[in-house]
Amino acid sequence: MRGQLPPLGRMYEAGGRRLMLHRSGTGGPPVVLLPGAGLVGLDFLNVQAGAAGFTTSVLYDRAGTGWSDAVELPRRPAEVAEELRALLGAAGVPGPYLLVGHSLGAFYARRFAQLFPAEVAGLVLLDPGHEDMLAHVPGELASLAEEMKPGTEPLPDLTEEQESAARGQWAQLYAGWPGEVSGPLIEHNLASWRTAVEEVRNFETEVYEELRRGGALPQVPVSVISAAGSNPYWARFMTEEAQRRVRAGIRGLHASLTTPGGEHRELPDASHQYLHIEHPEEVLDTIRTLHTKL
Repeated sequence: MRGQLPPLGRMYEAGGRRLMLHRSGTGGPPVVLLPGAGLVGLDFLNVQAGAAGFTTSVLYDRAGTGWSDAVELPRRPAEVAEELRALLGAAGVPGPYLLVGHSLGAFYARRFAQLFPAEVAGLVLLDPGHEDMLAHVPGELASLAEEMKPGTEPLPDLTEEQESAARGQWAQLYAGWPGEVSGPLIEHNLASWRTAVEEVRNFETEVYEELRRGGALPQVPVSVISAAGSNPYWARFMTEEAQRRVRAGIRGLHASLTTPGGEHRELPDASHQYLHIEHPEEVLDTIRTLHTKL
């Protein structure tokens, strides 16, 4: 959908690129939503609209995703963080910010906090990954990580049957979205589904090390939500018992990311990719609760 006007929000010039941003609500600190890999700002429209009820609320597409300008993927976290800072400035959204990062977006939110600590009031991390994740799961299971990596061969096009099934699944997911948003969002997903794989290809070569070397986070409250529902992808490689043990390790890691003033919440039946759509009230309550303390 790049090159077309977004169905919601507007385009801003930032860092030499045109980037999509949508904002509503008033007050501060502003809530800024950072999507996970393969997702875009409008995937979080339900949360953004809810947060706009108590503060300024922002969603956006980082370059290379959604309606923003194309760039080569994957990208370094510092590049994404600096781009977001420039975009917020161009859009006139003043800090400090409550950054809400999902999955890959949680890496980018933490990197923003490392680089610009005075501009971050707090963090909410939605089922975040972590550069030391393998240290928190049983050793014999960590070896599966290599087997679970995406391959380097080109991904095949969707068959007609797969496209039809995906279209139906997304239509259900976005049933609460306005029609003028859900339609273009579904078409975007069908055209750009490979982005999810492309964005994470540099985890081990750049992302993890950059976060490790980036320094401590500022002393701000951090809340974490863990998605503990079934994972069909894991099921291809692990037994139910192995999955249980991995979840236990991840639960401990997420708890360790939580800081005073924040909370760790586990959603037993939530999926990783769409926990914010399956459990919007819990996500909004976590954001609202932390926001009241800032």
